[in-house]
Amino acid sequence: MELPLNYAVLFVFGLAIGSFINVISLRYQPGQKLLDRKVISGRSHCPICLKTLAWYELIPILSFFLQRGKCRNCGYRLSLQYPLVELLSGLIFVFIPWHLSNLQLFLLTPDFSLLTSLIWIIIFLLFLLLSIIDFRQYIIPNSINLSLVVLGIILLIINHQLPIANYSFLGHYAMLFDIQRSAVVQHTAAAFLAMTFFGLIIVLSRGKAMGWGDFKLAGVLGLIFGWPDIILVLFLAFFVGAFFSILLLIQKKKKIKEAVPFGPFLAIGAFLTFFFGYQIVDIYFRLFGL
Repeated sequence: MELPLNYAVLFVFGLAIGSFINVISLRYQPGQKLLDRKVISGRSHCPICLKTLAWYELIPILSFFLQRGKCRNCGYRLSLQYPLVELLSGLIFVFIPWHLSNLQLFLLTPDFSLLTSLIWIIIFLLFLLLSIIDFRQYIIPNSINLSLVVLGIILLIINHQLPIANYSFLGHYAMLFDIQRSAVVQHTAAAFLAMTFFGLIIVLSRGKAMGWGDFKLAGVLGLIFGWPDIILVLFLAFFVGAFFSILLLIQKKKKIKEAVPFGPFLAIGAFLTFFFGYQIVDIYFRLFGL
């Protein structure tokens, strides 16, 4: 019973953190510091009638459904973002340590297992936050990218002596792309190549196809995931991004010249690589008989 109870506690704590992420993402304005007093201070209130919310109206997920997704005072229909982000945050707290515990990484670095889990939890919480902000405001705050750089460096310090197959989410398939045994070189090269690729897209499209926030985030992902994982991260990001863009065009919700925020798709590419990277590559090689 101890293990399920631990995950239950993590899930509830994650729900509360998700509520805080909602506050930051909805209050943040371009040019502000992410943790500015104007962003994180002040009581939560209805965006329409401005009624200050009571404690029982702020219980993650539960309050939303008990109030039938509406403000109790004015009846304004609340966004599904509130329970969805809280749920995703709770799941991050549960499935990140669960997934990492099943990887060989912990067998080689048992002393750093808790720290590694914590770092990856924070990384994916930041992915969630930047996705919401980019989706709403078409901007990725520099402070988020900088925080991810710091976390990536800490991970690199922890993993720098491991064989590539043990810190790559592609498992033994990573050995097919092993260009350098040094983890520092692998991750630095991945960051450089990702930024070069995105830089070329920005220059050739004159900034219409991609933004500089995406350029920075691509470099950050290269630093965090390293080579060759960054290849799969970017491929999946472009694949999922193209799929949803085509879907929006078919549904006439977007015009072909309208911008689509790419940060969320980079985050999705990172998520898929982290959890399913080995399985995706394995299916590819089996499909083509390689």
